[in-house]
Amino acid sequence: MDPALSSDVLAKLRQPRPYPAVSLVMPTHRREPDNAQDPVRLRNLVAEAEKAIQEDPGISRERRVELLEELRRAVADVDLVHAEDGLVVYVASGEHQIWTVARTVPERVVLAETFLTRNLVAAQAAEQPSWALAVAADRISLWSGSPERTTEHTGNGFPFTRSLEDPDVERKEQIGDVPSTFRDEAARQFFREANEALDKVLAADPRPLYVLGEPAALTLLEETGSLRAGTTPLQHGGLARGPAEAVHEAVEPARLARVAAASATVVAELDAARGRREFAGGIDEVWQAAKDGRIRLLAVEDQYRTVVRDEGDHLEPAEAGSPDSRDDMVDEIVERALDTGAEVQFVREDTLLDFGRIAAVLRY
Repeated sequence: MDPALSSDVLAKLRQPRPYPAVSLVMPTHRREPDNAQDPVRLRNLVAEAEKAIQEDPGISRERRVELLEELRRAVADVDLVHAEDGLVVYVASGEHQIWTVARTVPERVVLAETFLTRNLVAAQAAEQPSWALAVAADRISLWSGSPERTTEHTGNGFPFTRSLEDPDVERKEQIGDVPSTFRDEAARQFFREANEALDKVLAADPRPLYVLGEPAALTLLEETGSLRAGTTPLQHGGLARGPAEAVHEAVEPARLARVAAASATVVAELDAARGRREFAGGIDEVWQAAKDGRIRLLAVEDQYRTVVRDEGDHLEPAEAGSPDSRDDMVDEIVERALDTGAEVQFVREDTLLDFGRIAAVLRY
């Protein structure tokens, strides 16, 4: 997913726009031969959006022309060659955004006063993004990671760099006063500045953190700023300059171990909550709890999707494409849970088989 869906970015996406804010959502495919259908589906979806814009009496002629031109610019920027599992396109007056997501999404066109964000939010939560900080004496870099890929973060002052050349090193060698690479005050100040920048990143976008470096570098990082609880140190030097693939490979075993431990913890919490009668299991019960803002912890299987019809006081199973059917109710539950401060955990298929594939620990 690109760019990163931080809380600030999401807040901006949800801001009301002059009507209409147009959202196009469709599933895509990564590989042949399935990806051959993607350009055709996109053309059909764009035609549907154009028709909706042209036939909406609430859109002035001037705004209609502007939106159609912006829509064409957006479509021209879509890269289906590097598609993931879903595509989200946002178009409004004077702006467009394109997002690819590693999660299947339903196909739809929506005209509203705000962009449709629930599929984007659910995909972001399912990706379970993390940070990796790679430290060396002369460079400290920050990497944004997901199960799919890792990319370097180049904001908030990162990467931090400095020269290790000492213009006075010859005199210091003569008197035996050359400090260790990680022990002089310049090194401490360098690491201190990186720590302060890292704190700001984590405050704005909290994620699991992995720190990579040789032992002396990890020690200095800890001395110059307290790392948050749950940080995973990895003694693996030589990655401050990447490449991204190497950083991803170094972090992946620790990430998988964290995911496995988190899944076990989630199942234990759900069992305990059921015993306390603070539990909801199955799409209908969890939806009711989400509407009431009662969810403290939401657990969802990675690939769980279901089609339902909202009957007001409960959900009924429905056939895909039938009148009033909803094929993204799971995504809406995820978005509502996050909006009310719940923790959301995606777990592997069949982990929640005994809980109805989706379950929640309730606040009361």
